[in-house]
Amino acid sequence: MSTLRLVPGTPDAVLSALTDLLNGTGTAFAPLPGDPAAAARVRQAVAPDAPLESPDVGVVLATSGSSGEPKGVMLSTAALTASAIATHDRLGGPGQWLLPMQPYFVGGLQVLTRSVLAGYAPVVASDHPTFAAGVMALTAERQYTAMVPTQLARYLETPQDQDMLRRFSAIIIGGAAMPDGLKAKAAAAGVTAIPSYGMTETGSGCVYAGEPLSGTRLRLDEEPPAGPPSGRSGGRGGGAGRIWISGPTLFSGYRLQPELTAEVLQDGWFRTQDRGEFVDGRLRVVGRVDDVVISGGVNVTVTAVQARLLEHPDVKDAVVLGVPDSEWGSRVVAFVVGIADREVLRDFVAEVLPRTWAPRQVVELSELPMLASGKVDRRRLVEGVL
Repeated sequence: MSTLRLVPGTPDAVLSALTDLLNGTGTAFAPLPGDPAAAARVRQAVAPDAPLESPDVGVVLATSGSSGEPKGVMLSTAALTASAIATHDRLGGPGQWLLPMQPYFVGGLQVLTRSVLAGYAPVVASDHPTFAAGVMALTAERQYTAMVPTQLARYLETPQDQDMLRRFSAIIIGGAAMPDGLKAKAAAAGVTAIPSYGMTETGSGCVYAGEPLSGTRLRLDEEPPAGPPSGRSGGRGGGAGRIWISGPTLFSGYRLQPELTAEVLQDGWFRTQDRGEFVDGRLRVVGRVDDVVISGGVNVTVTAVQARLLEHPDVKDAVVLGVPDSEWGSRVVAFVVGIADREVLRDFVAEVLPRTWAPRQVVELSELPMLASGKVDRRRLVEGVL
């Protein structure tokens, strides 16, 4: 079998490799970040010198490693294509895309895949002095982009950028959960921002505004669904449960990790690390399976605490994590952009949640540290308070 080709993780290099791959003239590749430390982690995850496990592998991407070591995710050309086609079908047709993120992560890579299939040259935001200049370079009738919630929040702060956001037929928001307050602010500004749910293993977002893309199936169960994918099911009587996903956009497996692949890919279903519920027929992600931490003998759902903090008018952004603690086992720590008065925030949380869930420590930050993928660098936050 052939080995994996490494290409620079720049928009031009990735676009060229993707174009050849989708045209049937290219070989499997992995995009490499320019930062030496990040590139070393990607090399380890994608193992370029080892033979490919399957001939259908088109791209191998390293996960962001936001909560652990990065893994090499093998995606077939068919999976990339299925995701792009389903996205355009959901949005109302092909269009021209603005790329405001790195293409060595799945969100950016799929912006380029959609561009190739749509037949429009993408506009790379970093090639222009401002966000507005990048948007003005788009020429097609239908214009799209994808970004993380933090980017959207920043662009909504100025009238000029709000005007630019309104030019898009749709903006896909991924990489992290979109807070309800941000949804409301975007809607009030007349911006068509669509929250998506997905991951590298699903070829980017596969659920838009709670509705799966064409071909994607969802199920909520603690145990593997019995038999092949057959449709959406509430699982466990329709209550919250682990999210399982099936469909044509799923990855082929983890690079050189067959045991881990067998744990998460079962009978055509992908076992995610997220929990969700169906509300009025739409999927609502309620947090990760491991988002419950035990602090002083109390089970604390840190995503619920985080959601409550984000409702405070003086909190611009927040992440809540469980941090190892010699006295409490784990202590609940809130990393907050904005107001950081511990007692004020504890009282605010305790108005709707058990007071035992209120953060024992509040850390004020000017901004949350981000990975190149647009996700919060959780390991850096934890290391800063240990």
